[in-house]
Amino acid sequence: MAELHVSKKNISKLLSEMQGKKFIIPDFQRPYKWNVEKCETLWNDIQNFYETEGSKSDYFLGTIVSYKSENQDTDIEEVEIIDGQQRITSFFLLLRAFYKKLEDMKQVEADVIGLKNQIAPCIWEIDEISQIVLDKSKILIESRVATTEDNGVFHNILQTGESSEKATDNYSLNYRFFKKKCDEYAQENPMTWKPFCVAILRRCIILPIDCDTSETALTIFSTLNDRGLPLADSDIFKAQLYRNEVTLEGKKEFIEQWKELTSICKVSYMSIDDIFRYNTHVLRASIGDKSKEIGLRKFYATDKYAQLKTVGFMDTIMSLAYFWKYINTGVKPENEDGEEVNYEISTEARKYLHCLTCYPNEFWKYATSVFFITNKDSENFEEIFAPFLKKLMASLLIKFIVTPSVNGIKDDIYNACIAVSQGKDIQFRIDQNKEHNKDNIKAKIVEHASSRISRALLLLDAYLNVEQTQLLPPTFDIEHIFPKKWQEANYHGWSDREAQQYLDRFGNKIVFEKKLNIQAGNGYFGVKKLKYNNSSISVVKELGQYPKNDWVKEDIEAREAAFTDRLTTFFENEVAVVEKVLEETIEFA
Repeated sequence: MAELHVSKKNISKLLSEMQGKKFIIPDFQRPYKWNVEKCETLWNDIQNFYETEGSKSDYFLGTIVSYKSENQDTDIEEVEIIDGQQRITSFFLLLRAFYKKLEDMKQVEADVIGLKNQIAPCIWEIDEISQIVLDKSKILIESRVATTEDNGVFHNILQTGESSEKATDNYSLNYRFFKKKCDEYAQENPMTWKPFCVAILRRCIILPIDCDTSETALTIFSTLNDRGLPLADSDIFKAQLYRNEVTLEGKKEFIEQWKELTSICKVSYMSIDDIFRYNTHVLRASIGDKSKEIGLRKFYATDKYAQLKTVGFMDTIMSLAYFWKYINTGVKPENEDGEEVNYEISTEARKYLHCLTCYPNEFWKYATSVFFITNKDSENFEEIFAPFLKKLMASLLIKFIVTPSVNGIKDDIYNACIAVSQGKDIQFRIDQNKEHNKDNIKAKIVEHASSRISRALLLLDAYLNVEQTQLLPPTFDIEHIFPKKWQEANYHGWSDREAQQYLDRFGNKIVFEKKLNIQAGNGYFGVKKLKYNNSSISVVKELGQYPKNDWVKEDIEAREAAFTDRLTTFFENEVAVVEKVLEETIEFA
């Protein structure tokens, strides 16, 4: 059973009890992120509390979740902070600023000495006999956060009380802020600034939660944390990968690599966790694992994070990251020599990728990632990538059309990943108790006019137009040709009841550029055609050339029939997919 101890302590008691111990900010923690704005909020809150409450009550600062571990090299008991590192770090900087103010005072009075003696044990080890600081390098806190070069800056500030005016890291900026506020408060309140400092030490309350293991601490942290950003799984992986590097040079190279990974994900609108998740399916596919997917952290934690120790692990992660950056931004990656990689993503492939982004979940990215890792070094990657995406898209859409459930494709995706890893075609399964001929498929497509795949089907139809050689805008609107808001007098043969029946049918919808859609508004069809002519989307331009100025029920019915015929023909032409994917449960008459 997990053990934890909860107590109530003021800042002075919490920190001074660390004599013979040391607070550790673990390597898996995020770098120090508090900015001056957050520090200013902390200062203002404490100042307001002191000036309104004084010594009458306490000011609650929150919790700190930690667990104890033994450093075998120094025999010093280490207290690893799992939650609260931003607050505790900021308080060390605040107290160091106050101590610096006391150090700089020309006249050393008894109250100055006394106040220094109260602050010193909160920052440094003090001599057991003299109770004074003999070595300011023996600090009670140490940051070991991986992939940051600012740890030394933090330690140097606490040791010397100095910070370069040119430094722009958060430690330096916040320390200079606290130092400025201490000086200003002392100047404006010469009689109360020392009692104010004492109030910070004695009236600011922390609720430390001491746990017996790191797992317990992380669990408590996840339960309590409803502010800020909780630790991502990738933060844990970063620490494990950092620990795997045995040389200083290796650690430095990893730090730079992780910074690059962070930058890639940021500009590509994805998280590092996403990349690690895609890689789980690469690893699963390589061993034929099609079992139920488990949590990301649990997957990599198996056998003491054995997967993270395999040779070339980070190379694969970086390759995946660059690949998805290429997909999401269009920026082609470069190799270590600064030359572009040898694989291309063609316009044809991007058409299918665009359609897949409109699919209701992201499982398609798993199979796509496996395909990339399996084939990235192939000389004909560009030639085989587009057909793969076409098959994948066709499989996903037809499966949803027949069996409308995004969760229903999980097993198909797991099997597809394995097939791709083995160089085989993907195969999706359809309920074999149903008959699915061509007319039945058309009817089912009609049923999805307002479903979660309607956007993907409309986009696919736009790309099937032989005149559509360019990519459509990444974001687009769904235009209702007969508008949702309309005046009955303006349309011949329509009633409100009939309009509601026809408004959301596929025959009444087109993909349309956002700007032009806004300009077209809810106008009469004959007027809208002028805006349709300005579109770069072929199916829309065709509407602009429509011979009639009225858009009525017969037009919607005819256009919907053509729409379902085009889509069904598309699936029919993918015979290699359809016959295998549907396993002879669909017959195209």
